[in-house]
Amino acid sequence: MDQDLESESNLPSGSIDKSRVLDLKPLKCLVPVFPTAPGMSSLSSPQPVPFMCVPPTGPFPSGVQPFYPFVIPSASQHTTSSVPNQGGDFSFGTHMQSPVPLNSFRTPINPAKGRMEQSNRTATYASGSVSIEDGYADSQNLSDVENASNSGKRKGRPRKKRDSNGDNVVEMIVNNLVTSFKLNELDDFRRTSGNKEVAGTILLVFDLVRRRLTQIEEASQVISKHPNLTAGTVLMAKGVRTNSAKRIGHVPGVEVGDIFFFRMELCIVGLHAPIMAGIDYMSVKLTMNEETLAVSIVSSGGYDDQGGDGNVLIYTGQGGVQRKDGQVFDQKLERGNLALERSLHKASEVRVIRGVKDVSSLNGKIYVYDGLYKIEESWIEKNKSGCNVFKYKLIRKPGQSEAFTLWKSIQQWKNGNASRSGFILRDITSGAESLPVSLVNEVDDEKGPAYFTYNPILKYSKPFSAPKPFPGCHCPNGCQPSSSSCPCSQRNGGYLPYTSLGVLMSCNSLIHECGPTCACPPNCRNRISQAGLKVCLEVFKTKNRGWGLRSWDPIRAGGFICEYAGDVIDASRIGDFGDENEDNYIFDSTRNYEPLGSVHDDSNGSVKVPFPLIINAKNNGNVARFMNHSCSPNVFWQPVLRESNSDAHVHIAFFAIRHIPPMQELTYDYGMVSSDKGIHGRKKCSCGSVKCRGYFY
Repeated sequence: MDQDLESESNLPSGSIDKSRVLDLKPLKCLVPVFPTAPGMSSLSSPQPVPFMCVPPTGPFPSGVQPFYPFVIPSASQHTTSSVPNQGGDFSFGTHMQSPVPLNSFRTPINPAKGRMEQSNRTATYASGSVSIEDGYADSQNLSDVENASNSGKRKGRPRKKRDSNGDNVVEMIVNNLVTSFKLNELDDFRRTSGNKEVAGTILLVFDLVRRRLTQIEEASQVISKHPNLTAGTVLMAKGVRTNSAKRIGHVPGVEVGDIFFFRMELCIVGLHAPIMAGIDYMSVKLTMNEETLAVSIVSSGGYDDQGGDGNVLIYTGQGGVQRKDGQVFDQKLERGNLALERSLHKASEVRVIRGVKDVSSLNGKIYVYDGLYKIEESWIEKNKSGCNVFKYKLIRKPGQSEAFTLWKSIQQWKNGNASRSGFILRDITSGAESLPVSLVNEVDDEKGPAYFTYNPILKYSKPFSAPKPFPGCHCPNGCQPSSSSCPCSQRNGGYLPYTSLGVLMSCNSLIHECGPTCACPPNCRNRISQAGLKVCLEVFKTKNRGWGLRSWDPIRAGGFICEYAGDVIDASRIGDFGDENEDNYIFDSTRNYEPLGSVHDDSNGSVKVPFPLIINAKNNGNVARFMNHSCSPNVFWQPVLRESNSDAHVHIAFFAIRHIPPMQELTYDYGMVSSDKGIHGRKKCSCGSVKCRGYFY
């Protein structure tokens, strides 16, 4: 090749034979180069020099020179070396420089409050690794990585180091859940392009792993490893993810309005791949060359992004920082910024995920998928720090379901700044609950459900007899997750069942809560179901199923909603309720329920109630009486036992199976009666689920 180039260079200007084909190789092609004997030309030598094994530190035979990176520049022309200098620009000192792996080189990170530039980074958490988009990482999105997870981290308490068996525990938990949900049978197609069922199952497993790890770490006081990152990286290392193939437009299995509490959740379902960077993009071959187009952005409040009227977003590009020493760096038209600019000119759709403040968490955010937008224009302006930044105006495509605009409307309802169509009553509880429960009918002229007395408490005529007397705990400051002497914790397998936010961490067949004889205060973490409502609920008229229940607030997976209140009746009286209307307000724990493997740690996943509990809420009850049946519910019930000396009181508490967005109806499975009632007790089911059985009891 070099000979051909040399001969071409000797030709007169303009007489180069362009018809000749040269054997050219890319400049980046790495091939071994062996030394040649002194005085010999590598171009003219008829025979190649035999391969010689020479240690990188020498000694070197005649004609062989040391090569980079095993050499260091000479400090001066007279530096003494242990090996005679054979010529060239490098000489050896008394210590050799170790070879540096190529993957250890990184683009320098600019410390800033803005976005942090990183090139081809891989962040490793626990036993897996998660790709961070080369380019910029948003400081507004670092809360998932740098801030403590929502597990009740306490200051001033010594933290133990992670147990050497910690990775084995993680592996065991993940393997059990992956096998239980048959996610180890995911084929390449479902990993590349999923659907609602696959995406929902993966998110369920992720959250179950995350909650279980949170519980274990709290009890053992290990240094926090952010269970959300650990759960995500281990699952993806096992191939448990979907929609891994980037695409423009909607993602299969994710609906507009869906909510997420961790950036890792966006990643494992393919909605937004980088766990830190705010712009995700992909290479598309539009012409002869490949170009990058933006596929999604996350706007979570770290920049001067403006929401407009809910259908308009002014988004700030990546980069542009002000260092502590006062130096200012402008944003550059590269990576994500360049992808957004090209999407503007190609009129390409971009997915928008809005980050809103999670009021229940100190540093948490809730990510709302707001649908598809198109970029209308872009410009450059100076921000508050004096940096030149790129601005992009995005307009939401019409015809999509409400998402972020619904959140804004709910906030106005709470503040009393907006009227509500179909509004009937502000609070049907008349102050009996800590939060008001509104009554709304946007379907017809009915003014409310049949009269009943609102009562938030389950009424017992006579408690059950406990097998053994239980004196209660002695925790004046509340039960602590790391306390090995707390009897209430020991009755729950050595762990507290709830986080400080009221999220159920492990779903055993029975929860033991603190009872009347316990010394802990009313705000103890082991009294979650006794503290009343945690979210603003609404009783509303459905189109075809009577009155229903929904929430103004987002609900986390495992979050407590309410308990089923009413009058506890004797099991022998269940046959007395022949009136269909009265039967609609009966909760019967003796019914047969579909195994809830998606929320229970037990091998069979079924609920085990220690006593046959039947509740009648027709005349006295709370909001739970309005929850409709569904064959694909988003709520499950859990028996909760509260003991006092020799008395045992069983309560029924409802928790979210998955994350539930605002204004989505809350439903649970009513179960099936014993076979002796037969088909006569069946009612037509109108839940509309793809798995609808067509009937319920």
